[in-house]
Amino acid sequence: MTTTMTSPAAGAPTTDVPDAADPSRPRVVLAEPIDEACAAWLAERCDVVRAWEMEGEIETLLREADGLVVRTYTRVDAALLELAPRLRVVGRAGVGVDNIDLDACDARGVRVVNTPDANTSAVVEYVFALILDALRPRVFLAEAPSPEEWKSLRAELIAHRQLCESTLGVLGLGRIGRGVARAARGFGMRVVYHDLLEIPESQREGAEPVSREALLREADILTIHVDGRPENRGLIDAGALGLLKDNVVLINTSRGFVIDSGALASFLDERPEAMALLDVHDPEPFDENSPLLDLENAHLAPHLGAATELAHRNMSWVVRDVWEALRKEQRMEE
Repeated sequence: MTTTMTSPAAGAPTTDVPDAADPSRPRVVLAEPIDEACAAWLAERCDVVRAWEMEGEIETLLREADGLVVRTYTRVDAALLELAPRLRVVGRAGVGVDNIDLDACDARGVRVVNTPDANTSAVVEYVFALILDALRPRVFLAEAPSPEEWKSLRAELIAHRQLCESTLGVLGLGRIGRGVARAARGFGMRVVYHDLLEIPESQREGAEPVSREALLREADILTIHVDGRPENRGLIDAGALGLLKDNVVLINTSRGFVIDSGALASFLDERPEAMALLDVHDPEPFDENSPLLDLENAHLAPHLGAATELAHRNMSWVVRDVWEALRKEQRMEE
């Protein structure tokens, strides 16, 4: 099994494009929508089937699939692979492969490819949009205010702290964590981080390594950027929350299951000056039973971290690696 990186800036191959009428063209099932330009590029080389437009027929489609492209909400496990005897490659149009059982794919000789750096800039931008939303209150005027209203608004919307006097805690200094640390340095913030791995000083972007406990205690703003390994489920539990400052700003754009929602709800209820800005949830979408609903200091977004046209296009170019894997298999069979 191999995971590879698709380079969004790389030029697309233009050779070895099968004739559209060639019955030997591989078939690729797109389980979820991807960028149209990327889907069209793949359609020049393969028979592309858009499964989301054919509700209820995914099992039939998988029987003849040589390739499969998924995004976030399709689980590729042993049960799905049983339905796809011809499958040779799975492409994840995204960074992590949490929704793909790598061992099951490996056992069947199914290659897995993804786009590890496709949305880094988009998520870093989004994290700072959330931070500024939390720290810099603002209003836009639709009509001319009276002098009294003008004066009142200016007094009411004074920010209590600036970024340059805040400590940013980064839990997980991977690609996105490093990008956040780099941006924070530009704002003059002190940045501390904790990671399971030893990060060379040259790759820390000025961030200071600390213990997990010190990170939680010292952060004015805590942003989470850990991966989807099972050990990270409930990583931020009642014990971890109890170490945070009473007025902490907690941001999660990684995985919803990293935070114990019930414990967080209790924490926020007891500490009205604290704030949680959550872009990811467990499950997604969350339902009316979420303990975080109706809490004024809990702000729940519908998984928007990578929601830019460029990031979606970059992730969708996983089709290049899907095609290369299929073409390589085809050459070996010849």
